[in-house]
Amino acid sequence: MISPLSAALTLTLLLGSAPSASATTTRDPVASDVVTPVSAGKNVGPATAVSGRVYLAGRDPEGLAAYAAGVSDPDSNNYGHYLSATQALQRFGPTTQQADRVTGWLTSNDLHVTARTQNYVTFEGPASAVDTAFAVKLKSYTRQGNTYRSAGETPSVPAPMAYDILAVTGLDNTPRRAAPSTPGSTLPANPSAVDSAPAPVITDTVLPTDAKPEPVFRNSGPLSDYYGENVATTLPAVDGAKVPYAVRGYNGRQLRSAYGATPGMTGAGVKIAVITAYASPTLLPDLSQYTARNGDAAYRPDQVRQVTPAAYTNLDICDPGGQFGEQTLDTEAVHAIAPAADLTVVSSASCHSEDFYDSIATVVDHHLADIVSNSWYAVDPVTPAQPTTVDNLLQLGAVQGIGFYSASGDNGDLGDFRLDGTHTGEVDFPARDPWVTAVGGTTLAIGAGDHYLWETGWGSHSTALSADGLTWASPPGDFINGTGGGAVPGTPQPAYQRGIVPDALSHPDGSATPVRVSPDIAAVGDPTTGFITGDTQLFPDGTAQYNEHRIGGTSLAAPVIAGIQALAQQLTGKPLGFANPLIYQKYRSLLFRDPNGNPLGINRNPAVVRVDFSNSFDASQGLVTTLRTANLDTSLTTTPGYDTTTGVGTPTAAYLASFART
Repeated sequence: MISPLSAALTLTLLLGSAPSASATTTRDPVASDVVTPVSAGKNVGPATAVSGRVYLAGRDPEGLAAYAAGVSDPDSNNYGHYLSATQALQRFGPTTQQADRVTGWLTSNDLHVTARTQNYVTFEGPASAVDTAFAVKLKSYTRQGNTYRSAGETPSVPAPMAYDILAVTGLDNTPRRAAPSTPGSTLPANPSAVDSAPAPVITDTVLPTDAKPEPVFRNSGPLSDYYGENVATTLPAVDGAKVPYAVRGYNGRQLRSAYGATPGMTGAGVKIAVITAYASPTLLPDLSQYTARNGDAAYRPDQVRQVTPAAYTNLDICDPGGQFGEQTLDTEAVHAIAPAADLTVVSSASCHSEDFYDSIATVVDHHLADIVSNSWYAVDPVTPAQPTTVDNLLQLGAVQGIGFYSASGDNGDLGDFRLDGTHTGEVDFPARDPWVTAVGGTTLAIGAGDHYLWETGWGSHSTALSADGLTWASPPGDFINGTGGGAVPGTPQPAYQRGIVPDALSHPDGSATPVRVSPDIAAVGDPTTGFITGDTQLFPDGTAQYNEHRIGGTSLAAPVIAGIQALAQQLTGKPLGFANPLIYQKYRSLLFRDPNGNPLGINRNPAVVRVDFSNSFDASQGLVTTLRTANLDTSLTTTPGYDTTTGVGTPTAAYLASFART
């Protein structure tokens, strides 16, 4: 996030150049992976080995933020004047001298430097040396039955080093996972040349893992081929009307029609990257089989590239096979919308957040794409180091014309229902970052002839059919999932949201200073009006077979928007870069649909009937029939204008046409 600048950046802005090491003994706090200093616990023994990273601040961070803002703002004279990856590095990236100073400082504190990359220096050494270097006392503590280490104080560094250091990680070894459930480690270390990035590993195959694919999931019937086609006439009515069975899963043709794509819009010449964890060994054959079965354009030779790590890690806690379906969904959804775009699938080394951030660095350091789709989010509490380091990478991407599109989350506002009845929440990271285009989810109705009917914010409740089949047990039932969104306390409102986001949303709890609000834009996300996808899954007999099923989530919405942006880039003939300023400008021009909070009228929320196999595979163990009611997100609501479920709204044919060159 663009939070208050870290001490390292603040010092840079004040001094402009690194002070002499002997100039002062003052220490400055540094962003780290210590969320809350541990007040209780045993001190970690001096012989305990600690490994970590020191991220390099780079040169002219204030200039980087200003340049990124200028090239992204349609009203700026610098709009679209992007730099190459090499130019961005030479102008704003870390220098060899910074890496040398950090290396020397670490070594002087009895820490061994193990590698240097373009973005950080890795180190290892005894806990006592870490304590001295960062003025902390490492302690052990217990979390969910496991013992981890963290610090009893906020880490700091000597003021002269704060100029060079952006953040430090490794002081707290609590797992920081990203979901669903990356590559300093995926690129060879290059100690002698911090100013040039080694080439990523780009292969036509994937490195093997021992993971089995995820268990098979099949949709039972009855199903509808389009919204409202097959009505559940024998089941109880809802709000006085019978409701349809859930769709089989929309295909690319239906989604392209709903969002205004015409036959000539293909994404030709546009490069898109998809970042996921691990790498499905059946990705390429699954993609080919899917296009043949669902009418999408066949892939050209070399249209899909895979960037893979040198080694995968954390296989025991990340469920690699569970990641494969996400990777396939993201790629199939992008291709369904932008069938001619070139795709690069970047595989993170594990589900740990830092590995995903390494994947972002790979895309940025080598400019692998102009558009990046991220269908993952940080599961565990976000550390101060995470937004600090990610912000830097996103700005380096923005100056090159790279735009990042992130899923806003599938759990509403992530709120906690407390015993006193209050409801608090937070917003997923990295979608909450102001340098990311956060993509929310909708419930989408596409009728006969691929005709767009309506959309509303995705927020699903579920209730079962009563035992006698005459009523729904407790309509609308319990909240099960919905698009993420809401205010981001502590993150100042970005300029592009001023005058558009209502004060009631940008001033949570009556705060004086407006803050960032998520999401920015939206597309189909509700699994009951989702997308049909196909991938290799594990069947009950132990075999791995290709299978198709309906899926959703903002994991779908993000690649759909990435695909639409590829169509827009094709039409305009140049990269869109960080697109939020442009998106909000086009919102003012009424180029988005405003999803309706009451698409079927007052006091009648949309609903569908969903019939599922009890064992997720066949009817041998029975069926489960539920009513899925839409437009009932947590504290988030769909209202006229900007809202916390759909942002500025969903794309239209007019939105795409506005990019056409004249």
